Amino acid sequence: MKIIVPMAGRGTRLRPHTLTVPKPLIPIAGKPIVQRLIEDLAAVCNTAINEVAFVIDRSFGKTVEESLIAIASKLNAKGTICYQDEKLGTAHAILMAEEALKGNVLVAFADILFKADFNLDLDKDGIIWVQKVEDPSAYGVVKINEKNQITDFIEKPETYVSDLAIIGIYYFKDGENLRAELQYLIENDIRIKGGEFGLTDALENMKNKGLGLEPGEVAEWLDCGNKESVVNTNQRYLTYLEGQKLVADSAQIKNSVIIEPVFIGENVILNNSVVGPYVSIGNNTEIHDSVVSNSIIQEKSKIKHSNIKNSMIGNQVNYLSKAEILSLGDFNSIEK
Repeated sequence: MKIIVPMAGRGTRLRPHTLTVPKPLIPIAGKPIVQRLIEDLAAVCNTAINEVAFVIDRSFGKTVEESLIAIASKLNAKGTICYQDEKLGTAHAILMAEEALKGNVLVAFADILFKADFNLDLDKDGIIWVQKVEDPSAYGVVKINEKNQITDFIEKPETYVSDLAIIGIYYFKDGENLRAELQYLIENDIRIKGGEFGLTDALENMKNKGLGLEPGEVAEWLDCGNKESVVNTNQRYLTYLEGQKLVADSAQIKNSVIIEPVFIGENVILNNSVVGPYVSIGNNTEIHDSVVSNSIIQEKSKIKHSNIKNSMIGNQVNYLSKAEILSLGDFNSIEK
């Protein structure tokens, strides 16, 4: 099994956090979003993952590329870096990993996470994961028949046709079928609104050629598009992980109260503080004389005399203040 992860977008809705790192490397309960994604995909597969192809912007740099290859290696898989230099849509992004479009392939966009209670059926021609939504006009949706087969793909319908939104995870028994349809769109300049090449057009062509595409359902679909949704996703993940060991042995906890579930990384210092519930704290961060709840604080930051909730704080931030709801990027220093 190969996994293709398109992640070349700049994550503008999550700024300032994505000014220094790509959105898929933002941590959720102590692990980057993209690592959580591929680990969850591996957990529902009935076969080994032998390659993870990451489609990135070339400007992400060598450090990011090394981080991604290391994430793949934790699954005993080869990490491959592919570049999308022009942002020409979802179909174009996947085709940048064309060498991986062979045999069993999972495609998963790196701005969502999911929880599921199924095992992947590798004998299906294709599975498109969906979830019911209140406002389908913002999504690509599918229509299904009485045999639970997908009959239509509609991109951001202006009038109601279905409430089954495509969440951004796909399985293909033979990746070469998908590659052929993606190449057809590019070669024939077939674009959707906005001038991009859309994956739903390729899926529609595959369906019309007789491939059986079926919907898959997840127990929960977790968005990581903006600060509020990332904080919420961190909360949900900590709930899933409750009962596991999430506090590092090297953490120094002095005269402090921990309200689980929380994640506390290596060499964290908590002093005269209350932390939790639903808090993730990165390695080497210090929190003194503070109360923190429902928040993500990344690595090597220092928080003093503060009351923080529903917030994201980046790496190497120094924050000394009062009660706030925050979204602070890396390397900030604030005293009030």
